[in-house]
Amino acid sequence: MCEIYRKTDPILYESRTRSVRMRGVLTTIRLENLFWEVLTEMAAREGCTTNQLVATLHDEVAGWRTEAVNFASFLRVCCLRYLSARAGRPSDAGARGEPTSAVPVLRSVR
Repeated sequence: MCEIYRKTDPILYESRTRSVRMRGVLTTIRLENLFWEVLTEMAAREGCTTNQLVATLHDEVAGWRTEAVNFASFLRVCCLRYLSARAGRPSDAGARGEPTSAVPVLRSVR
């Protein structure tokens, strides 16, 4: 099993820091390149930039939870849930009555 994982291109798990303006404040976020690639794919699907998507996700989670605690981890989980939904695998969304077969779509990007 490790065969498929140990040959992973190191560039995918190398971290990269990007600056994103959230609620008027320039913030840096450090994620592995693979997660930035997934966020870019998600943003393209939503018709926005990666920075706009990240800022929207931040606003939505902060609005839901009053603050975005451990935001980088939240973004990683969003990426994994997106990939699971894209592959047709159920995530924890089904436990809350949310659709699990469709790829998640944000309601308010822009």
